[in-house]
Amino acid sequence: MKSITVHGIDKETEKLINERAKSAGTSVNKIVKELLAKALGLDKGKNDHRDEFFDLFGVWTEGDEEQFLEAVKDLEGVHPEDWK
Repeated sequence: MKSITVHGIDKETEKLINERAKSAGTSVNKIVKELLAKALGLDKGKNDHRDEFFDLFGVWTEGDEEQFLEAVKDLEGVHPEDWK
């Protein structure tokens, strides 16, 4: 496969690419290839929408997690009275 070098990428673009790669747990190379494919319309039919939610990854604090787990605690068990 052919390699391409891109010169003169500004700091903000570099930062965003690196952040996206880190949050997706993948390489910068893979992210750049995905972005290019998407921009060129080559990813039609791909059902992976995780990139639409990158801004939500890792934003909970420990307190948020504790509050959520407490709120859903009642959903973890089977309650026989619900089945009468």
